[in-house]
Amino acid sequence: MQLTCQRASLTSAFQTVAGVVPSRTTKDILKNVKLQVAGGKATLIGTDSEIGLRCDVPDVVAESSGEALLPTARVLSVLRELTDDVVKLEVTSDAIWIRCGYSEFRLSAEDPADFPPVATFGDEEYFVLTAATLRQLIRRTIFATDTESTRYALGGIQIEFTPERATFAATDSRRLAVVSGECKVVGSAPLPASPPVVPSKAMTLIERSLGDAESEVHIAIHANDIAVRTGTTTITSQLVQGRFPDWRKVVPTSFSAKIDMVVAPFYGAIRQAMIVTSEESRGVDFTFTKGTLRLSSQAADIGQSKVELPIAYDGEEVKITFDPRYVADFLKSLDTGAQFRFQLISHEDPAVLTTEDHYTYVIMPLSRDR
Repeated sequence: MQLTCQRASLTSAFQTVAGVVPSRTTKDILKNVKLQVAGGKATLIGTDSEIGLRCDVPDVVAESSGEALLPTARVLSVLRELTDDVVKLEVTSDAIWIRCGYSEFRLSAEDPADFPPVATFGDEEYFVLTAATLRQLIRRTIFATDTESTRYALGGIQIEFTPERATFAATDSRRLAVVSGECKVVGSAPLPASPPVVPSKAMTLIERSLGDAESEVHIAIHANDIAVRTGTTTITSQLVQGRFPDWRKVVPTSFSAKIDMVVAPFYGAIRQAMIVTSEESRGVDFTFTKGTLRLSSQAADIGQSKVELPIAYDGEEVKITFDPRYVADFLKSLDTGAQFRFQLISHEDPAVLTTEDHYTYVIMPLSRDR
């Protein structure tokens, strides 16, 4: 089997598929990327046995068909070091040859028949989002997942579809991120009785594979897995098993204070307050008074800080303690000039941060005797 392709195209596709290849596994064959050439088209395939990824390589000239296993780390190192525009691959019964300009590499070959199958996107009924919408839904929720929790369902993002909107939710039990965006349906794609939870690793791979903002992303949900097609890439993933919390029950609806704020100045104040914190003393006191927000922190053997920020607030004083990292995560997911609303009940109750584009973030306060 022989093929010729652009080095940049092959490298980009290979890097995409390499993201799913496990660095540690008892199945050594999974450390490879499978190359499949048929009908003049080349496809790279990777899997960690739970998530599968297929990526077509554009601008390929294939002189024959066949399959081969490419050792991921070695091939990626080769592609990163090559400088010529065109790469030629030749696969024989016992070797893989990579040639580019004046460089030539011979790598050992394994039997591709032993590589587990990875499904294609064969659905005719599915949900459709733009890449820009899906990228925003993922970025505004994935940081709130808890991949180390014993409650395994918290290690992913719950997705809920209606014929017009997609809602993503994630929580680690200390904060909750919920956001929705527009979608549409092709055919009569069934709405799952129970919203599925997609592993955070799969969501990260999906976000990395997204193309231009207006390009379409197709999502098909099955009983035990999800399939996503975006451009030349298809990602399939098993769903997270376990019970995801009913997040609607934990979002407060009435507040004693509402303050409209802008991301950039508030994020700058948060970053300053975080300097004088430690692993043992993460908390920062947020004191809302008339016209001013004061952020104060103190940590043994480090010191203390006080940062003040002008705000549009004319209510009673409210003092509440947060882990500033959790507030910063919300702010980092927004544009620096974006506006949001900070809503408070008391120093013991969760705060709710919202934007006008259907983004809600709930954060639990820390105990004062931290």
